[in-house]
Amino acid sequence: MARILVVDDEVGIRELLSEILYDEGHTVELAENAAEARLARQRARPDLVLLDIWMPDTDGVSLLKEWSAQGLLDMPVVMMSGHATIDTAVEATRIGAFDFMEKPITLQKLLDTVVAGLKLGCAPRSAGASAAPSLPPPSSSAATATVTPEQAVPAFVEAEPAAERNEGLLGNITLDQPLRDARDEFERVYFEYHLKREGHSMTRVSEKTGLERTHLYRKLKQLGIETSRRRSNS
Repeated sequence: MARILVVDDEVGIRELLSEILYDEGHTVELAENAAEARLARQRARPDLVLLDIWMPDTDGVSLLKEWSAQGLLDMPVVMMSGHATIDTAVEATRIGAFDFMEKPITLQKLLDTVVAGLKLGCAPRSAGASAAPSLPPPSSSAATATVTPEQAVPAFVEAEPAAERNEGLLGNITLDQPLRDARDEFERVYFEYHLKREGHSMTRVSEKTGLERTHLYRKLKQLGIETSRRRSNS
């Protein structure tokens, strides 16, 4: 699992890339312009950056130069654009970009490029960079050691006393299954809870969950969740 920063001023592109990368098990942070990208880079070093070239405030190539000059270009950066010329792509590579993807980006191209970029990012770092603590790999033993019952169980799932909680269960969700399946089960419970709580108002559910309506509808359809309240015949 990697932390990936997606920088693009088009909300549709951000949401689409976020959903694909999230489904692959990555943690995704979104930025709609260079200013937000700078703040995200200051908070933590991402494992990979997907950076749009044409943005309204500061273009991606200028931001790439800025990071390079400040010594912050210590992660693979993949440039994206639907209008860039070959010269622009070459310039970005010369500055330090890992690769360039032309929009519209195909699913396989995205996945292949991300895998290749993350492999590059796994190369040994300098002594200063290695001082930062690394997160443990996702495993049941690590989760048991670092996550308290109050943190692990969502607020809407009544937590059982520690002595009575079955090992390997999160509420009614078994953790003894592939990550993708467990995540789908959790998301299904999560969205069904908010739909019920908000009276199936997609506007309020969108606000509560932080997802745009288009993304929300797509996610609910993917999970097989009814988006409208079923009316009784009485």
